Amino acid sequence: MRAAGRAAWARLWDRVAASDPGLLRLTAGLRTVASIALTLAVLSLLHASVPHLVAGAMSAMVSTFAIREKQRARQAVTLALGLPVALASVSLSALLNSRVVAGDVFFVLLIFGAVYSRRFGDRGTALGLIGFQIYFLSLFVGATVSALPRLYGVIGVAFVCSALVRFALVPETPTGTLDRLRRAFRARFAQLVTAQLALLDAGPDDMEKALDDVREGTARLHETALLIQGRLEDGTSDEAVARLVQRRIADAEIAAERLGLLLLTARSAERGHTLTLHLPGAPVPSTDQLPVRDGTTDTLRHELEALRLLVLRPVGADSGTGLAHVRNRLLGYREEENLPPASDAVQDVFRGIGEAARAVLGLRIAVDGPQDESEDTPATTRSREELDAEDIAIAGGEESESEDAERTGLRRPTTRAAVQVAVGSSLAIVGGEFLSSQRWYWAVLTCWIVFLNTSSTGEILVKGYRRLLGTVLGVVAGIGLAGLVGHHTWTAFALVLLFIFAMFYTAPLSYTLMSFFVTAMLGLLYTLLHTYSASVLVLRVEETALGAACGVVAAALVLPVHTDRRTNELLGTVLARLTDVTEAAVDQLSGGVPAELLDKARDLDQALADLSASTQPLTHPITPLRARRDTARFVVALLETCAYHARYLAATAELLPTHPSIAADPRLREAGRRIVHNIGVIGAHVADGDAVGLIETGPSIASLLRPGTPGTPRYGRVTDRVLRHLQRLDEAVVGLARPLGVPIPAPRSELRTPG
Repeated sequence: MRAAGRAAWARLWDRVAASDPGLLRLTAGLRTVASIALTLAVLSLLHASVPHLVAGAMSAMVSTFAIREKQRARQAVTLALGLPVALASVSLSALLNSRVVAGDVFFVLLIFGAVYSRRFGDRGTALGLIGFQIYFLSLFVGATVSALPRLYGVIGVAFVCSALVRFALVPETPTGTLDRLRRAFRARFAQLVTAQLALLDAGPDDMEKALDDVREGTARLHETALLIQGRLEDGTSDEAVARLVQRRIADAEIAAERLGLLLLTARSAERGHTLTLHLPGAPVPSTDQLPVRDGTTDTLRHELEALRLLVLRPVGADSGTGLAHVRNRLLGYREEENLPPASDAVQDVFRGIGEAARAVLGLRIAVDGPQDESEDTPATTRSREELDAEDIAIAGGEESESEDAERTGLRRPTTRAAVQVAVGSSLAIVGGEFLSSQRWYWAVLTCWIVFLNTSSTGEILVKGYRRLLGTVLGVVAGIGLAGLVGHHTWTAFALVLLFIFAMFYTAPLSYTLMSFFVTAMLGLLYTLLHTYSASVLVLRVEETALGAACGVVAAALVLPVHTDRRTNELLGTVLARLTDVTEAAVDQLSGGVPAELLDKARDLDQALADLSASTQPLTHPITPLRARRDTARFVVALLETCAYHARYLAATAELLPTHPSIAADPRLREAGRRIVHNIGVIGAHVADGDAVGLIETGPSIASLLRPGTPGTPRYGRVTDRVLRHLQRLDEAVVGLARPLGVPIPAPRSELRTPG
């Protein structure tokens, strides 16, 4: 019973870890709620009034969520600096409360400074956010000069409680976060294997859903890999360990995605295309090549289940010998003599399972150190030796750094955003005063928020729409809750805490949901302050709509960055990063000087993630431009396909010094030259639509490497898999040219004229 209970708890924990990688959302919600609860407890013991309880709760919330730095020492310094900023902000608000014009002018200047401070990194962003939110808090509770001493005490208590919760009650260390992210990676890897197993068994009517699940699982695994890469520097003991874990995470991601592609190939009439795993709505393979039941497919199902078990429960000191035997059997599929008799496509799936098991073994060794080798088979020993040799090569690499020239003046994003939000806030103040001389600041708050973490007019429009929708729904909930709670103070505060937790837990998932919980919470706060009425919440909807409109107008008319311009800039960055990875990988595969390939691949992944986020206004379900939406989705999917193949080439190139079956081949330079040239032509066309340049087409990559050139290595010394990925990358780049309007020469037969 105890073992069954532990297994059930482990399964539940794996699901939680997969749904919330690193428990980042859960930790943020718990820390904020705990800070507020502790502040309320201390203030209640001091017999604070309800307005002061509200002020303390909001101060605790601000001082908790504003700080985003990862190092605890830097968090402490920022929190200490935030207290005098908060006290100065509430003091100026109280002093200017009776001077309408001066107060409004200062508020606009404060907003400008709070946004401009983002250029100084996480600390500048946090201090600017604290200054603005505490000023807003003073307007909300109606701070006066005579009330300042008590407000100072309340804010001080809130900051102290926030520090106590952050550093003692709900601590978060970079190492602990990275450990939880690695567990989330394993859980999502296992979920992807489960989805791939469903793809294997899916009938014709279920193939579309099975493919969607595989696509979602692949995207979620990639998301977790990016989160891990962003925390390696702070969460590992030294640079060598960080590089090793980064490599093993990349290996596991590539192996998992490749296994899905091999399964898709086994299920279809021809070789599966990586684009199918990245493009929603891509055509579903129509021909089912695998029989419903036979010995080989039964074995395949069993081994996929075994791989899932191995991913979730890697072999360790406490796992017994059963998992060691499973691991040895799966690694055996890397040897040709262990493959079952089947078609080439099905044998490839078994090979993919063996490579995935090797990736799991490598990740376990990188994280937990050497394992017990007493149960190893020759195939497992071979895999360990390869991993050990790779570890030595990785440890000897040098990190290269490159810095982009920083923009200056109004071209700098933070300066431009500060000017835009200042203009939008000025409009919101004027319009808000017409709606209500008491609640005008709600319009300003909305205008401020829609500019946070947005970079184009389209992003601001989508964010404003989502905030308005969430506010309307929250008003309905707030009216109902206010009637139920009445004047039960502590019941209302308990609900406020619940809504705050939900707000932080859902914020990364849905901005609409977050806005809903914020508005419902505010309805309860108004009830506590005895200022609640249905008209007040309706006024909030009006002020929210006004603030969103002012933000959109300012973004569209003042130093505008249109969505097309923003996406083109990011697309150019992605193409530049793709060029860096491809050129360096092909050069190394051709015998060139080793480079830091995985860092280049990481930069490519981050640039692609930024581009995908910026295309949300174009791909939003309500957009009326359907053709444009489909084009944006197709381009992003093609780029994800290119990134997958580039990641594989980078990972393979780093194996050259150690892998016995991979050797450099100078003829690859010609194939790489064509791919890099084509990427450059597309990039030039994106930057300047009148750029002159044609896409090069020609023989397949494999045909460029036919033996016959004196003094060159034989064809067989370059693995078929490298050639396959080069060929797919070449095809994907050419395919990318079409939707972007880059000229492609017609085939020779089409150029002939009659007579």
